[in-house]
Amino acid sequence: MSQANDISEMSFEAAVSELERIVEQLERGDVALDKSIEIYERGEALKAHCEKLLSAAEKRIEKIRLDRQGQPTATEPLDTK
Repeated sequence: MSQANDISEMSFEAAVSELERIVEQLERGDVALDKSIEIYERGEALKAHCEKLLSAAEKRIEKIRLDRQGQPTATEPLDTK
């Protein structure tokens, strides 16, 4: 499995946890330059994945109802039954 696929299948919590570990490694400064670049790039991919998951969650939580002019009139939970 490629790293991109690995990340795309991670839960938000797992991605944040790994991102925190990466930040700790980089802050310690005891990682070789090549490895630092590699884990920084993975950190960027994890950050983008987390942002995507957060955005999707926000869209599921709230749906904006628009009037005929396209102006927001009210919000309601997305999963109303």
